[in-house]
Amino acid sequence: MQVHRVGARYSFSVAAPRYYRSVLKRERFDVMVEDLNKVPLFTPLWYHDPLVLLVHHLFGSTAFREAGFPLATATWLLELPLHMIYHDVPVQSVSVSTAQDLVRRGLKREDIEVIENGVDLVFFSPDAAAPRFPEPTLLYLGRLKKYKGVDLILRALARLRDEGLPGRLIVAGTGDYTEPLWRLRDELGLQDRVEMPGFVSEEEKRRLFRRAWVHVLTSPKEGWGISNLEAAACGTPTVASDSPGLRDSVVDGETGFLVPHGDVAALAARLRLLLQDEAVRERMGRAARAFARRFTWERAADRTEAHLERIRAGVA
Repeated sequence: MQVHRVGARYSFSVAAPRYYRSVLKRERFDVMVEDLNKVPLFTPLWYHDPLVLLVHHLFGSTAFREAGFPLATATWLLELPLHMIYHDVPVQSVSVSTAQDLVRRGLKREDIEVIENGVDLVFFSPDAAAPRFPEPTLLYLGRLKKYKGVDLILRALARLRDEGLPGRLIVAGTGDYTEPLWRLRDELGLQDRVEMPGFVSEEEKRRLFRRAWVHVLTSPKEGWGISNLEAAACGTPTVASDSPGLRDSVVDGETGFLVPHGDVAALAARLRLLLQDEAVRERMGRAARAFARRFTWERAADRTEAHLERIRAGVA
């Protein structure tokens, strides 16, 4: 494996094609994979050998929930011509939700291979030596970005408190939305119920997944929602927004619950049920572990290799 680093955050999309033409074009590649990460490289315009487009998720209008207006507008506009530029390009999508989004934008469903992300089932697993926290504990684990909707979890927790239910929330992760979440926590009077430890190691992440009663993810859009799967592998159910990607990684009523995005009352109701009903929580935890078993990295690698081989051979 060789890694060539070119450009920076906002210049990579311009630097990459130039670097390919000046340095990499002399190499012989069986297949090129373009990872569409926020800004398309429009590779078909400058590369004409076997090509695959890898798509985790598209931003669409959700870009305006996170970025400033100029950057969000640029992201939104750059996604508009995808169907014209990539109309004959094979695609790998990490979820059915992303595949459906691509089809709505004009790409052909028969050109899209859905290969879900996996999970390390040996590392992420239940452990009797790591029992659940003694007090009802919710967990959010991920980047602290505005669009992730972590504020909805804090508001739901405040509702549960006002109803007299015990419980706390651990918000693990870092990001530029940390300080607004601190302020919201204080405004809601949740200082004694919300712990924000910041960045955690992989080992600590696993410990939290194992010990939390319920994992929560309330983003309006994801490619797949891999933290849902990591929690599931540890036998922990998830309550998530019924949004693209998250509805692929949570089986509603089986491995957790899906709620309308932004509906704090519905979120609080599902959290209340899981925190109060141990039998339901344990049943869903077992089902979540069984669901996670279907998605290994070995499976993802094998399917990716097979797809790339078909493209190399011209039979995809």
